[in-house]
Amino acid sequence: MGRIGTISRRSLLIGSVAIAGGVAFGSYTVRRPHANPLLAETAEGEAAITPWVKIDKQAVTLITPHVDLGQGAASMQAALIAEELDIEFGQFQISPGVPSAAYYNTAAGGELAPFMSNDTSWRAEAARTVFETVVKVMGVQGTGGSSSVPDSFDKLRQAGAVARETLKLAASRQTGVPVDRLKTANGAVELPDGARLKYTELAAAAAKIRPVRNVTLRGPDQWRMVGKPMKRLDIMPKSTGTLKYGIDLSFDDMVHATVKLNPRQGGVMNGYDASAAQKMRGVKGIIPIEGGVAIIADNTWRAIQAANAIEFDWGPAPYPAEMDGHWEAVGASFTPERLDAEWRNDGDVDAALAGGDVISAEYRAPYVAHAPLEPLSAVVKVAGDRVDVWDSHQLPRFVQQKVAAITGHEPDQVHLHNQYAGGSFGHRLEFEQITQAAEIARKMKGVPVKLTYSREEDFAHDFPRQIAMCRTRGIAGNGKVEAFDLAIASVSSSDSQAGRLGQARPGADGQIVAGAWDLPYALPNFRVTAYKVPELAPTSSWRSVGASTAGFFADCSLDELIHAAGGDPMEERLRLINDDISRKVLEAVADMSGWGGDLGPGRGRGVAFVTSFGVPVAEVVEVTETDDGIRIDKVYVAADVGRVVDPVNFENHVKGGVIWGLGHAMNCEITYSDGMAEQTNFHAHEAMRLYQCPEIEVRGLENADKIRGIGEPPVPPAAPALANAIFAATGTRIREMPFNKHIDFV
Repeated sequence: MGRIGTISRRSLLIGSVAIAGGVAFGSYTVRRPHANPLLAETAEGEAAITPWVKIDKQAVTLITPHVDLGQGAASMQAALIAEELDIEFGQFQISPGVPSAAYYNTAAGGELAPFMSNDTSWRAEAARTVFETVVKVMGVQGTGGSSSVPDSFDKLRQAGAVARETLKLAASRQTGVPVDRLKTANGAVELPDGARLKYTELAAAAAKIRPVRNVTLRGPDQWRMVGKPMKRLDIMPKSTGTLKYGIDLSFDDMVHATVKLNPRQGGVMNGYDASAAQKMRGVKGIIPIEGGVAIIADNTWRAIQAANAIEFDWGPAPYPAEMDGHWEAVGASFTPERLDAEWRNDGDVDAALAGGDVISAEYRAPYVAHAPLEPLSAVVKVAGDRVDVWDSHQLPRFVQQKVAAITGHEPDQVHLHNQYAGGSFGHRLEFEQITQAAEIARKMKGVPVKLTYSREEDFAHDFPRQIAMCRTRGIAGNGKVEAFDLAIASVSSSDSQAGRLGQARPGADGQIVAGAWDLPYALPNFRVTAYKVPELAPTSSWRSVGASTAGFFADCSLDELIHAAGGDPMEERLRLINDDISRKVLEAVADMSGWGGDLGPGRGRGVAFVTSFGVPVAEVVEVTETDDGIRIDKVYVAADVGRVVDPVNFENHVKGGVIWGLGHAMNCEITYSDGMAEQTNFHAHEAMRLYQCPEIEVRGLENADKIRGIGEPPVPPAAPALANAIFAATGTRIREMPFNKHIDFV
């Protein structure tokens, strides 16, 4: 573990100096809270008790700043506040609030520390504190990395408790009844005689009181909502088709726009001929923007039709034009010059490999698209000293900075109205639709401009998941794995993304080996090395980021070694595991699946275990080999997030993550030809079909001390569990995604 110590010290330095711009934070700066953004817009008689609770005569409004991308973040945040505020669903309204440093995401900061999630040493905790401090002081607001629940769990319950006690104090001063004789329930303060003062009736009085900060959070035995099945706030409007997403918005005098950009990402536009398009019905204008043109029309369909009528002279791609060139670049990066970091080095791997028969293999994972159901769109209006943006985005304050730089305003003059999103999977960490809409709106002051991507443009200009390769070697015998050497080469999606944010991301990129280096296995000789491939096609965060590729590499190659040793895949994993929480997860999935029983001829069972974002997840996949191909019969999943906030949403998250992981492993990749993505729509990037979807059984464990999120962790084990099951059923070892290159599915 010597090398990881070096990385840790370097990261600690980076966290406190480089990322923070060299600022040494004093204790006052660290402890000082950010200003309450609600106070700036609070009218007479309104109480903004904390940045998350606003009350007036008409309503209680709970602020849910983590954007809802379909994962239920809005309901989760509201429930955590309501739990302590003693208010029920139906008695409040919600708002995403305004972008603000007050909504900094501490949990996301802690995940930057390069330590295993179960490492609670002083060095690990100190590093986490440094990164959390940087995030707080800089006011980094963001949704991602399965951090919404861990960031919110204590913070929002605290906000609800502060509001509750402040309202009780307001009631006490108004009635003369001592605070300790007052109770709260159903959105009101209850007096000893049974009288009730609704929170809305106490708003004006509460506005004049300094919030009561000395509060005690209730224990689990008193919870009304947390841990109980909930009906999400968006279920009814989604089920009835009445929920408005960003793409549904419409305003008076709004114009519609779309874009046509160089299909070779990052390539230039040498020229274009729009003469035919300009004559088409409804076209109002065609203007150059960075990388292409924008077409403005009286509706989206006409804008897209006009875009397709333009003739372009596009420049070449700044990366290899053909797919072979991409793979050659990845394969050529296993060199000392491209070494990013040696993340783990237990025992003496070289000596062990020199003393036995080495089993080696090469694994590959391709680019894959985000492809959310809602194509990219945004509405921007520039008027005087104000810019309004309507869209769904995971980094609200960066939106303000990006738009302000284009329109010439100050960031605080940019008002983002964050919307529900029809999926993201990481794509709404990018900004292209917003910055392009801002470019157009800057030239059409006072007019709302709605920019909508066609599905084909969305695919062509996605920033896909990283392309990666793994070369593995190992020694196995007598039922045991003795040595395990993983070398992983990948482009850095973290660097690519940071570059578009205008930032340099210092230090080694832990996402290259996420889900591999942090396996809680006590292997006698275990090494994980990362090699950074020079940037090829631009990439970005994709659901579960590096663990979606490195987790596949690590678990499948370990499974190969276990089989070569003649061991049982479950028993050997359990023998190797050295973390109690992870062990219980594996034991749970073994129990659920009845591991060890005979499935019968033509059937196979595979297990995989991956930790990502601090969450250990084990999955067992059962398959049947038919005359027409592999049928996936059933999936068992166990995961430990410390505390399950909503069992229904937890189960839905897990099932969705499994389906997402399986479908992409089976069928999906982005390939380039002549510098352009060959997959232009869902027909060529096909997810799992409904008839292919297996029965999925889920068990949520609560043994871990820390609260974690479940949005991404079910994804990484899905691909290796399926590959391992296919091997068990057919004897075919698949080392490359998508699997349909090598086997058929029914």
